[in-house]
Amino acid sequence: MQLHPAIKAFVCGSISGTCSTILFQPLDLIKTRLQTLQPLAHGSSHVGMFAVLLEVVRTESLLGLWKGMSPSIVRCVPGVGIYFGTLYSLKQYFLRGHPPTALESVILGAGSRSVAGVCMSPITVIKTRYESGRYSYQSISMALRSIYRSEGHRGLFSGLTATLLRDAPFSGIYLMFYTQTKNIVPQGPYQLDAVFIPFVNFSCGIFAGVLASLVTQPADVIKTHMQLAPVKFRWIGQTVALIFKDYGLRGFFQGWVPRALRRTLMAAMAWTVYEEMMAKMGLKS
Repeated sequence: MQLHPAIKAFVCGSISGTCSTILFQPLDLIKTRLQTLQPLAHGSSHVGMFAVLLEVVRTESLLGLWKGMSPSIVRCVPGVGIYFGTLYSLKQYFLRGHPPTALESVILGAGSRSVAGVCMSPITVIKTRYESGRYSYQSISMALRSIYRSEGHRGLFSGLTATLLRDAPFSGIYLMFYTQTKNIVPQGPYQLDAVFIPFVNFSCGIFAGVLASLVTQPADVIKTHMQLAPVKFRWIGQTVALIFKDYGLRGFFQGWVPRALRRTLMAAMAWTVYEEMMAKMGLKS
C-alpha cells in the first residue's frame, strides 16, 4: 500500500525526533533545573550548568540526567511527526513547489509548530514537571490523572500560551534562517557533492538554532514557571513580574546555554535526518 506523502513526512519526522530526543535529553533537564533554582539573597543565582550536572549525577546517578525521558519521547515522537507532517502539507497546498520566501517560512514554521504544540501540551506539562525533580509521578498515565483531578483540564494546558509564544516564533525564525541559509548553497552545475549535503544541512541548522533560541528564551523561562506552579503563576503578565522581582532581568535567560545547545543540535539533527529520509523516499522536503 502506497502511503500518502504527508504520512511519510510524519514518519520521517517521528524517527528524526526520537534520535535527537534521546541524545539531548540531559541538556533539557539541566535547563529546567537552572530555570527553577531558588534565587540567592542578592537576587539571582550564579550556579552554572556543570554544577547542576554534577549535582544531578551525585544525587540521582548518571541515569538521573535522563529523567523525564518517557514523556519526552511521548511528546517529541508524535510532536515532531505532527510538525513535519503539517509543514509538508502546508507547503504542498500553499507553495505548490516553489521555494518559500523568508516571510512564508516564518508563517509555515510558526503555524506547523502551533498545531503540534496544542496537540502535545499535556505531555509537555508532565515532561517539565518530571525534569524539575519536584514531582514524583509513577507514570505518564498517573500524572495525567493526578493533574486532571487536582487542577482540572486547565492544569493539562498550563503555560500553553507561553509555550506557543516560545515554540511558534522559534520554529518560524528557525525555518526562515534554515531555508534562507540553504539557498546560499551553490545550485545547478556548481552544486555540492551529495556527500556534503548532510553536513551543509546540519551547519545551516546550527546557525538557525542559535539565533532562534536566543530570541525565544524569555518565553521558555515563563513557560517553565507556569507549568511547575500554575497556582502561583496564573498568567503571563504576573509571571513576568514575579520572575523579574525574584531574579532580575537575567532571570529571563537562565538556562539559555543548555537550551540553546539542545534546541540547536536537536533541530539540526532532526532536520538533517528528516531531509535524508525524505530524499530516500523520493519526496522533496
